[in-house]
Amino acid sequence: MTDAKAVVQRMFDEIINKGDLDVVDELFAENYMDHGPMGDVPGREAFKTMVGQWRSAVPDVHCEVGNFIVDGDNVAWLVRTTGTHTGDGLGFPATGKSFETISANIGRLADGRAVEHWAEQGMFPFLVQIGIVPAPR
Repeated sequence: MTDAKAVVQRMFDEIINKGDLDVVDELFAENYMDHGPMGDVPGREAFKTMVGQWRSAVPDVHCEVGNFIVDGDNVAWLVRTTGTHTGDGLGFPATGKSFETISANIGRLADGRAVEHWAEQGMFPFLVQIGIVPAPR
């Protein structure tokens, strides 16, 4: 496993899956920027807040990462996310429904730390599966 793969793997294993937000300070640059469905989320503290909201809404969230492509400072990967929406942390009431999504991600690292990330994070399939958005016909 290359260093970039190891960094991304730790992000998901320790931060997302286990909820250890202290690891963010180790693996993310202070000026980190996340470009995703919530718009641009700047900085480590904002990222910690975002993870906290997800984990409060989906306490059993689990991500599996794979299919890495590394090109210099850039790394791409797929993430399979599963969980059950049992909390209100995303701004709408818990549905109690389970979901499974797959999303493509691209990140940029510098000096072994994440500096930028782009992904739609499977948000639309998640919202459809938990019943917040109707399925397209």
